[in-house]
Amino acid sequence: MHYSEAAVERAMNIQEVRLRAIAKKLTWWQAAEILGLSCRQMRRWKRRYEEHGYNGLFDHRWGKPAPKRGPLATVAQVLLRYRERYFDFNVRHFHEKLQAEHDLHLSYPWVKQALPGAGLVTKSRTRRVHRKRRVHRKRRVRRPLPGLLLHIDASTPRWLGAARRYDFLVVMDDATSKVYYAQLVAQEETRGVLRARRQVVAARGLFCALYSDRASHFYLTPRAGELVDRFRLTQVGRAMQQLGVQMIAAYSPQARGRRERNFRTWQGRLPQELRRRGVPSVREANTFLRETYIGEFNHRCPVAGTQAGTAFGAVKSTKLELVFSLQPARVVNRDNPVSFANRCLQSERTKWRTTRAGCRVTVYEHLDGRLSIGYGSHIVGRYGADGQTLSVSTGNTKRKQKPRTQLTNRTADGLQKADILMC
Repeated sequence: MHYSEAAVERAMNIQEVRLRAIAKKLTWWQAAEILGLSCRQMRRWKRRYEEHGYNGLFDHRWGKPAPKRGPLATVAQVLLRYRERYFDFNVRHFHEKLQAEHDLHLSYPWVKQALPGAGLVTKSRTRRVHRKRRVHRKRRVRRPLPGLLLHIDASTPRWLGAARRYDFLVVMDDATSKVYYAQLVAQEETRGVLRARRQVVAARGLFCALYSDRASHFYLTPRAGELVDRFRLTQVGRAMQQLGVQMIAAYSPQARGRRERNFRTWQGRLPQELRRRGVPSVREANTFLRETYIGEFNHRCPVAGTQAGTAFGAVKSTKLELVFSLQPARVVNRDNPVSFANRCLQSERTKWRTTRAGCRVTVYEHLDGRLSIGYGSHIVGRYGADGQTLSVSTGNTKRKQKPRTQLTNRTADGLQKADILMC
């Protein structure tokens, strides 16, 4: 049998160390330590040399196929499936599909070696770059209960292939990494963020704290790189303050590491799933996410909380309609209309105030496009998206006349006495 140069060199090293042990220059345990073997294995080499001579020092496994090697037909089938259907999947995602959809139960290390060996996947190489000394950081421990801290962020790769870019808005739990909301939006902005939080609060309950970056719809930052302004609130900050939710700002990419790793998993799976299922539009993609893939994603990437229970609290649903809305302030004109976005919203008269001319009111711009006008704790007008007045109970109106009733006996006697005196 023809042996490689490495096998011959190894046999020569074993022979040299063995001869030194025979010449009493080394003990057998020292010889075993030099070769990186146990004393028992060294005795085996000695016995094989005595029985078979120099050829006994070679590894007899050379030239024989591995006992756990996959059949050639299976290898060809796996490579064909990846080349034709899963060409843009990462190795882990492709390995899961082989088990779930094709009933091929192969080990992950085998698949990880087979795909680069066939030239279908390139090995990732980390390029060393000389950088200045970094700050020593520590990984932040997860919160013990779901609902104590939620993350919100957006990512903008090409989720639908070569089509235009969309922001992928995700709300996830810190304790379990469970995704509560995931949708493709045209742009991460105030309305989209309020809509995401309202759905989470309506479905799960009121959470304790929210972790986000320092985007302009979350915080006002006087100067770049400085601390955020905790007193001048954005619409998102005002909504969280009304609900009693603490907002935490991240001041570095490393602070958002848990969210970034979650996005890396989405970026390696979601575009491929949308392509394979033939999802053409954003509406169908969001439907697929809501009805199918969020549950599948949470099932694939579970993290157990350190404590049992939940920190989500109850909240009145009627309160959410006003809290999760844009609330600009306006001043009522002299004839009681309110000007807003090129629309004239006429407010009606109420029984507790004849006119509100010159008063400062709040315009509630709801997420579905409807409008409301609030004065203090009262809603004095409701309007459609086009500015047309909708029915609202404002306590308005003229006073109703009391119906006439029959005279009582006492009143009738008084009238009779008055008539007698007049006579």
